[in-house]
Amino acid sequence: MKKLLVFLKDYKKETVLAPLFKLLEASFELLVPLVMAAIIDKGIGNADRGYIGRMCFVMIMLGVVGLVCSITAQYFAAKAAVGFAAKMKHALFAHIQSLSFTEMDTVGTSTLITRMTSDSNQVQNGVNMVLRLFLRSPFIVFGAMVMAFTIDVKAALVFVVTIPLLSVVVFGIMMLTMPLYKKVQGGLDRVLGITRENLTGVRVLRAFNKEENEIDRFETSNNTLTSMQKHVGKISALMNPVTYVIINGAIIVLVWTGAWRVENGIITQGAVVALVNYMSQILVELIKLANLIITITKAIACGNRIQSIFEIESSMKDGNGCQDDGHRGSVSGQDTGAVGKKALDRLPSVEFDHVCLTYKNAGAESLTDVSFKAYRGETIGIIGGTGSGKSSLVNLIPRFYDATKGQVLVSGKNVKDYSLEELRRKVGMVLQKAVLFKGTIRENLRWGKEDATEEELLRALDISQAREFVDTKDGGLDAPVAQGGKNLSGGQKQRLTIARALVRNPEILILDDSASALDFATDARLRKAIKEMEEGPTVFIVSQRASSIRYADQIIVMDDGEVAGIGTHEDLLENCPAYQEIYYSQFEKRKEA
Repeated sequence: MKKLLVFLKDYKKETVLAPLFKLLEASFELLVPLVMAAIIDKGIGNADRGYIGRMCFVMIMLGVVGLVCSITAQYFAAKAAVGFAAKMKHALFAHIQSLSFTEMDTVGTSTLITRMTSDSNQVQNGVNMVLRLFLRSPFIVFGAMVMAFTIDVKAALVFVVTIPLLSVVVFGIMMLTMPLYKKVQGGLDRVLGITRENLTGVRVLRAFNKEENEIDRFETSNNTLTSMQKHVGKISALMNPVTYVIINGAIIVLVWTGAWRVENGIITQGAVVALVNYMSQILVELIKLANLIITITKAIACGNRIQSIFEIESSMKDGNGCQDDGHRGSVSGQDTGAVGKKALDRLPSVEFDHVCLTYKNAGAESLTDVSFKAYRGETIGIIGGTGSGKSSLVNLIPRFYDATKGQVLVSGKNVKDYSLEELRRKVGMVLQKAVLFKGTIRENLRWGKEDATEEELLRALDISQAREFVDTKDGGLDAPVAQGGKNLSGGQKQRLTIARALVRNPEILILDDSASALDFATDARLRKAIKEMEEGPTVFIVSQRASSIRYADQIIVMDDGEVAGIGTHEDLLENCPAYQEIYYSQFEKRKEA
């Protein structure tokens, strides 16, 4: 939590002025009992109405000045707290964006959302309350005790006993509740995770009639969270009654002691009233302090959770863009400058050199000893059964994950030596799940290239076979897209995501099972259009359909994370049992013919 305070550095003035004005307000508040004592002893005692009127005016002025100080303090505290939270959220979001897929998978989306929203708001409230009350309440408590000693030392000894006793209660409850609030926030994470799963997968739930199961699952987690909240709430609830008992007991002793000393002429009646007022002020401020401590406890717990996200370092380090390796700039051991452009064209666009991949906390490798070369302009088909490692393989090219053994080379250079921005500028990636963002078709396509012209956008739509339906929509490129592309069919979403990748004219185009919702004729036209692109990108097509990769220059057959065969369709159909099994399962009739 302490490390988060760096976000307050631009609000030094506010963090000083807010408590300062609160202390000024508290100072005026401490003077009120003395004015009351003067009114009772001199005004009422001497039946001096003029004096009473003047003192009442003084009391009103103290209240007005205190109100102005309070409002001013609130302004500075709110400005500092909101500014602090805004900077923290910006930094947290930027840090989350810098994490690799490995860390994102480990932490979980629901946890990160909780840190960005609920936890950040708790920390903001904590900062606000600290600036307003953290100094004010203790100042009033000890100030009231000091003022009581100026009135009567013996009667003020009641304060000396009461304040430590109250402190034990308040801080004892705080120490008990702090670890419990951490558990409550963990339970909130689980409930949020279930809620997110249900809302994003609501169509699947209804398709399989699992609403009741999910309701039961949610109720179980929610009841667990409720039980934890009740438990910590019961402990926190002890704060007010225990403090009231102690304070009221102290007031009884104070009144009894004061009455005896008034009777003996040691102090005046006004002094007793002032002492009771000071004790009442202590009661109010300690209750505020108790509530403040609960808020601070929550804020510290939430701040520590946010800090734990900041402390996660990405396992993927950005390359410096200038390191050489054994492959860079060389063809068969010769310098590329000497052998000319033809030699450069023979340099593999993508090369896997004995690559292995093990996901974090996984028990076994997902990819084992994968080696192949892909040249510019070639189409590489990747096929295999479910879970065979097809997506894992192509995810290594743009460095969504890093190879645990071996190396992945792009244009002869290890991907780890590229800066992530430079590497991903070379790659156009279309993921398995078609994701579109709320806005227009034009805005979604320009994710690929911010300054893309109308001509470039329409060309990408033509190649992706999306032009035919975009032109029919009201507004064309400016037609609205709902969040997640909910107003588009599966095939339309896939074609738009392909167009988005094509807009940037990538050197390497990866289609990760991104045409699964297209019919065979549209799929064939898409592949033909990509093949005829003037730029001649290296194309990786991941597919479950043998027809989609049949005419690829190379086909890589994956089986349980290993390469079962590499070659053309004809070669594999003759020599690779794994490919034969896949192909003939889809073209059984042709086999019989």
